[in-house]
Amino acid sequence: MTILPLDPAANATPEALRAFLARCRTAAEQDARPRLASISLEVAPLDPLAVLESIFEEGEMHFYAERPAEDWAVAGAEAVLTFAAAGADRFVAGQRFIDEVLARTVAVGDTSRPFGGPHFFGAYSFFDDVEIGEPFPAVRLFVPRWQVSRAHGRTLAVANLLVEPGADLDALTSKVWRAHGKFRAFDYGERSGTGVPPVGLESHPDMGETPMPLNAWATNRDHGRDARATANAPTTSETGDYRAAVARAVGMIAEGRFEKIVLARCRVLTAAGTLHPLKVLNALRQRFPDCYAFSFANGRGQSFIGASPERLLRVEQGTLLTEALAGSAPRGRTASEDAALGGALLVDDKELREHRHVVASIERRLAPLGVPLVHADRPGLKRLANVQHLHTPVSAALPPGVRLLDVLARLHPTPAVGGSPRESACAHIRELEGFSRGLYGGPVGWVDHRGGGEFLVGIRSALIDGARARLYAGGGIVAGSDPEREFAETELKFQALVEALAD
Repeated sequence: MTILPLDPAANATPEALRAFLARCRTAAEQDARPRLASISLEVAPLDPLAVLESIFEEGEMHFYAERPAEDWAVAGAEAVLTFAAAGADRFVAGQRFIDEVLARTVAVGDTSRPFGGPHFFGAYSFFDDVEIGEPFPAVRLFVPRWQVSRAHGRTLAVANLLVEPGADLDALTSKVWRAHGKFRAFDYGERSGTGVPPVGLESHPDMGETPMPLNAWATNRDHGRDARATANAPTTSETGDYRAAVARAVGMIAEGRFEKIVLARCRVLTAAGTLHPLKVLNALRQRFPDCYAFSFANGRGQSFIGASPERLLRVEQGTLLTEALAGSAPRGRTASEDAALGGALLVDDKELREHRHVVASIERRLAPLGVPLVHADRPGLKRLANVQHLHTPVSAALPPGVRLLDVLARLHPTPAVGGSPRESACAHIRELEGFSRGLYGGPVGWVDHRGGGEFLVGIRSALIDGARARLYAGGGIVAGSDPEREFAETELKFQALVEALAD
């Protein structure tokens, strides 16, 4: 990526913006290929989720993620460039797309700041391929037209646009300048995409897949009425017998087919009115400030949302952070009961074995990359609002040449969402579960222009589609797992999603 030594804050005039875009157009004309122009600028404090809510469009892709306990949030929408792939090489293909785009990117502004410069937001399905009719491909990456982030009390706005050879500079300048003005004095009351004018040019085939055709679906703008309808008259349905599936899995473990398998349930909730994905997301983030609140919309009416407690990996300045999160117990109603449940979890043989599978898998999977892992010998507790888990943080310095998506490809799926050994366990998941996972259990996150980024695990999640919500919850099955206990654990995990839908 080319970073020009221009300060858009100090040179905040239409003439300076036009001069920058002219340089981008000249570069595009030299090899007859478009350039991605990226402008990063600090603005007055904004809530990224409130901004996204204010300009929400059902027919536009969007990404949102935040972790309130770590004081950061980021939102991006309206794809400039998109990419999709499937198969075992989908992580390699995604990295190639990122490299090709960055090779033709020109940026100005606060690109060294957290969330500065262009970001590639993405979601990977659990399996390398998805079934026909699934709303998301096996991997979807996109660069947003606009992005707003908050980190450590400061807000950064990023505008991305394609500059084609022969582009109309006056028209481009006008669009970006209007967007700049809107972010400077954002009006949360503006609705239906009018909050920030699109900075838009269409995707170019040389820079990635053309964005999917838009297929808007009707949204009831009265969020309060939607919530009351959801609370008063939802219906639910579920495919399969989870207890029977757990019993079958325990039998397979006894036969030596695998040591652990993660089995999930899928519950379909149908509300009386349309469910607004960002409203449900807001309820989740308020309930679970220690979790990742996230939303990924496909631009055709479906959004994958959730409150995940699990980081898959984070890379920042060459340092890798990941974690083992497996083994669960409920929270207590009193401090004494809560401490007793946590203490019992820390010595529970079944839960500790499940947790050790995850730690050992991380070590085994990353060993070929030469990544020196550092972690404690015994797990601690990670307490959430309605459940507590065994938790082991893991860190490492990335060796030269090892990139974030290299690590992601090896870590996914962890035994916490797949099983161990991975290949044999995952081969039986579809058979035992009886439904398509889609993005459930897959990585959701971003890669930035510096090679850093963060991916969470898409659990405690739901697929929102109009009045329907497909809810997911699962648990790890090992030798000695009890079907009734496992069913109760998934009921506990469903509870948070159901309550958020009813708000």
